[in-house]
Amino acid sequence: MPDTFDLIVIGAGPGGYVCAIRAAQLGLKVACVEKRETLGGTCLNIGCIPSKALLHSSESFEEAGHHFAEQGIVIEKVGLDLAKMQARKADVVKANVSGVEFLFKKNKITWLKGEGKIAAPGKVEVAGTTYETKNIVIATGSESTPLKGVEVDEKRIVTSTGGLELAEVPKHLVVIGGGVIGLELGSVWRRLGAEVTVIEFLDGLLPGNDGEVRKQFERILTKQGMKIRLKSKVTSAVADASGVTLKVEPAAGGDAEEMRADVVLLAIGRRPYVAGLGLEAVGVALDERGRVKTDAHFATNVPGIYAIGDAIAGAMLAHKAEDEGYALAELLVGQKPHVNYDAIPGVVYTWPEVASVGATEETLKAAGTEYKVGKFPFMANGRARAMGATDGFVKVLADKKTDKVLGAHIIGPDAGTLIAEMAIAIEFGASAEDIGRVSHAHPSLNEAVKEAALAAWTKPIHI
Repeated sequence: MPDTFDLIVIGAGPGGYVCAIRAAQLGLKVACVEKRETLGGTCLNIGCIPSKALLHSSESFEEAGHHFAEQGIVIEKVGLDLAKMQARKADVVKANVSGVEFLFKKNKITWLKGEGKIAAPGKVEVAGTTYETKNIVIATGSESTPLKGVEVDEKRIVTSTGGLELAEVPKHLVVIGGGVIGLELGSVWRRLGAEVTVIEFLDGLLPGNDGEVRKQFERILTKQGMKIRLKSKVTSAVADASGVTLKVEPAAGGDAEEMRADVVLLAIGRRPYVAGLGLEAVGVALDERGRVKTDAHFATNVPGIYAIGDAIAGAMLAHKAEDEGYALAELLVGQKPHVNYDAIPGVVYTWPEVASVGATEETLKAAGTEYKVGKFPFMANGRARAMGATDGFVKVLADKKTDKVLGAHIIGPDAGTLIAEMAIAIEFGASAEDIGRVSHAHPSLNEAVKEAALAAWTKPIHI
């Protein structure tokens, strides 16, 4: 007779495996369903981790080829061994997914290998066997959103999956979509020698981010050599033996033009992956965008069935899924955790990095909130000058009356690390004055955050 469990989590990505581990730590008997040969989901296997490995390697390649000489480091010739770079990426992925498997064993979590289907409330079917459980968590993540007229083969026309596995640098890479995934992978291949053209339907890159940051980012990417076409749409992309022919036309309509590329990266976003779970038969409700409907405690309309991460509403971020998985595990044992969605940062790991948390000027204006703006450029930061990384700025938004920090936006070196301070500030209701009065090590990039906070509260010192 199959084992029975307190909790079965379907999906072993960041949300699912964190939920499983935390639940096991709290004393529950836990199983996690995963159809891949390795744990970690899209993020660890074909998303966050491998892309960051290639981003790091490509940054090093570009530094050695174009910027070391500025520091007096002379290298006669820089060569690219793409196969070795890809092998290093695979090693990084293997180390991470093996780590999750170790944590499953350490916490006595049963890995149910295969595709999971909810047969009924309290019943999950995996590889022909039905397991009983008190609670079910849907943590199946997301998949690349398709585009009509663009048929993906993961060779010439690729999603992020194929975009991470190219065996040679394309001469011309066309990226459909000016969001995080497209710009990160576009940056990788541009640094390694490709001509990169980004085609975005809207009037700017990184929709939803701070407008000032978006404009600065576009200027920086253009200066780096990336070609950006806004207010444009791809109506078809057809692959042949030597490349891809695209038809591109203005977003508002008009005459189409043809464009040739060696490889096309389709990166217009992601959508929840809930196919094959049997949700309709069980009666689990979905919203108009195919996401699982949940309440404030991640519960669906069917008792005992919950959902987290990319499968539900909200930002499709690995750390958002992790926070939800951790919180849900605690809810299941009667604790009262809290996820503050205003304090979840978002990061674009290009160079310079782009990071944000909380409100933008646009959202504050739309809400009628009176606010103050404090900005500080990295050009005026001693550590950034020493690094030769002076592009960008820190921007802090605070309530005009109370000085409470409402949002922060950074474009510059290590923005993804710097934003953590601002996430903590928002989580604990800090004011701009609070941040400005805290001692920041000198010389450090973090001083730019302090100066921007001082600028929002009163006046900065170093500008």
